[in-house]
Amino acid sequence: MDLALFYFLVLGFAIFMYVLLDGFDLGIGILYPWFNQEGERDHLMRSISHVWDGNETWLVFGGVVLFAAFPAAYAGITSTFYLPIMLMLFALIFRGVAFEYRFKSDTSRPYWDLAFSAGSAIAAFCQGMLLGSIVQGVPAGVDSLSSLHWLTPFSILTGFSVMAGYALLAACYLFMKSRGRIQEHAAKLGKQLLLITILAMVIVSLWTVATQIDIRQRWFSGLNFLWLSPLPIITLVVAVLAWRDLNRHSNDVVHHEGRPFWYAATLFLLGFAGLVVGLFPYLIPRQLTYMEAASPDSSLLFLLPGICIFVPLICAYTLWGYRVFAGKVEDYQEGY
Repeated sequence: MDLALFYFLVLGFAIFMYVLLDGFDLGIGILYPWFNQEGERDHLMRSISHVWDGNETWLVFGGVVLFAAFPAAYAGITSTFYLPIMLMLFALIFRGVAFEYRFKSDTSRPYWDLAFSAGSAIAAFCQGMLLGSIVQGVPAGVDSLSSLHWLTPFSILTGFSVMAGYALLAACYLFMKSRGRIQEHAAKLGKQLLLITILAMVIVSLWTVATQIDIRQRWFSGLNFLWLSPLPIITLVVAVLAWRDLNRHSNDVVHHEGRPFWYAATLFLLGFAGLVVGLFPYLIPRQLTYMEAASPDSSLLFLLPGICIFVPLICAYTLWGYRVFAGKVEDYQEGY
């Protein structure tokens, strides 16, 4: 396999793992205001206290791969989107500090609750805006410090869409990890968020096809739509299955509590696949392909042993960590 393509796939894998894993714990913060009864917020924090920092490993790893394997794309993205990236990082910092101090605070706990919730929502929104801005494209040579080119109606829509998707992941995660009142509330929120997420996916897809000529040609020229039609069809089927399992809980029917989360994860995977289909082989649409952005082969070969060691290692300890804390939140002792 071509080394540049290999690193492109590794980067895509890292991005998807981050979106999936950190997505649901950012979603916990987004859902925070809807859980305000006694003990509910403590339960939400305990449900992710053992995994939230490990989930962010994929953000660091993805940034390292982008910097080392595709330095031209790294320079273009970080300079063009400097402001939203810094805002996202500051939000993640406040969120992380809230974890450290909330468990030990008393009178100041409401402030740490606000830092956790606001930090999660702002970080998710910024990630959505970055996605929308990259899909929409930006003029070459634009200076982020003197322009708000990344702040458009489309990027704002994708920002709220990502927030809804992360909240859906979180609701399904709570449905899997909780019992009683919290599980029932998570199921109710999950059904509402599922509808919002599917609607957002439809609007974003139609808007993209209507405004981006190259993506429209990719999907609809010749027999392409026939070959690509399984993506939207499977997305609809998965959404129906997720709704069915969340709805069964309200009808007191025996169900598999983990399935809605994996259905939600599948929705993200299908959305990610549709994004790659539309943008491939670009890292910065209409400006820079992964081949043009790649480091010299000598550099890519130098990185290869580290990638081959650390990708399986990160996957192994991530799997082991989730395996250790499998089951309901009350099934294991708080270890944070």
